[in-house]
Amino acid sequence: MAEITIKKILLGITGGIAAYKAAELVRLLVKQGMDVQVVMTESACKFITPVTMQALSGKRVFTNMWDESIPNGMPHIELSREADAILIAPASADFIAKLVHGAADDLLSTLCLARDCPLIVAPAMNKQMWENPATQRNITQLLKDGIQILGPDSGEQACGETGLGRMLEPTDLLAGLEAFQQPKLLAGKHILITAGPTVEALDPVRAITNFSSGKMGYSIAQAAIEMGAEVTLVSGPVAIDAPKSSHIVQVKSAKDMLNAVMANISQQDIFISVAAVADYRPASTSAQKIKKNAQALSIELLPNEDILATVADMKNPPLCVGFAAESENLLQYAEEKRKKKKLPLIVANIASEAFGQDDNAITLLDDQGSHDLPRASKLVLARMLLQHIATMMNQPKL
Repeated sequence: MAEITIKKILLGITGGIAAYKAAELVRLLVKQGMDVQVVMTESACKFITPVTMQALSGKRVFTNMWDESIPNGMPHIELSREADAILIAPASADFIAKLVHGAADDLLSTLCLARDCPLIVAPAMNKQMWENPATQRNITQLLKDGIQILGPDSGEQACGETGLGRMLEPTDLLAGLEAFQQPKLLAGKHILITAGPTVEALDPVRAITNFSSGKMGYSIAQAAIEMGAEVTLVSGPVAIDAPKSSHIVQVKSAKDMLNAVMANISQQDIFISVAAVADYRPASTSAQKIKKNAQALSIELLPNEDILATVADMKNPPLCVGFAAESENLLQYAEEKRKKKKLPLIVANIASEAFGQDDNAITLLDDQGSHDLPRASKLVLARMLLQHIATMMNQPKL
């Protein structure tokens, strides 16, 4: 995970069973090198003790508005001014209501009101409480007030019910903090991304496909969302979860993917073709399973339409970005592909080093030449790629 630039964070813990997750969250934040100051409400202390939080953070935990250890008697001012950001995790329905109405009846609510740093809230509550119209109105108001919301997640809850309302896991909250800090270079932009493999059926049980995992395309979608873009993700069959806040269209064949792209392309500012689209499809598909025998099986293959070339040839195309996964002569073949399809940018990588891996090394090729990006996680590379694209879009057109 990339380094988090927030160095001092105030972690507020409110009353809820999810308070036990705050212990692991503090451990992860400290492991990232962050200075963590914990503030707990009276109710939070019923679920987990300040002693635990002190041991994990290495700092005294504050619970009282009238703490005499603060020289000026104003802990709500001192603590908030020292923080780069405030994270409330878990944030109960009651505390969210306090934030909306500007209540300040304890230390944590008061310092949230007196802050001059970003406030991030991780809701945690029973599904009925989350779905209640009052809570939904409060969440909508927090968003209007510029407060960042992380979660909630869906799953089994302490009450035994299953649904939306549980707090994100600590690792997800840490990733959310990292995403929060990404520059919003693509705010207001619409991006369509293709990802994963396509599957070309031979019969009801067999198909021609490839080893693409979809990880790079999904990482680009995640990074684009972090940077403020509206993302449409057209995905072949993969075994990973789609980024939250993306509009996902599930497809199978190359023809399905082409149709989905063309149905959504008209309002896009950027098109990033990451999917490993099959170059060929069977000329015919058997309605029944092809039975095995001793004879050789011949399959006639027809070329699939090139999705990226089709979009690039539109009258007013979006900024088109292609990917070239090669096994040899990487830069030569990638640049030939870029010029043939008249692309402003292509991303080149060695297929065997990319498919299914969590990290990669890529080279960007544009009109200014080649730009090597060092081996890193696919999410980090995705952020670097999108920063490059944002720079290209901001360059004056000659």
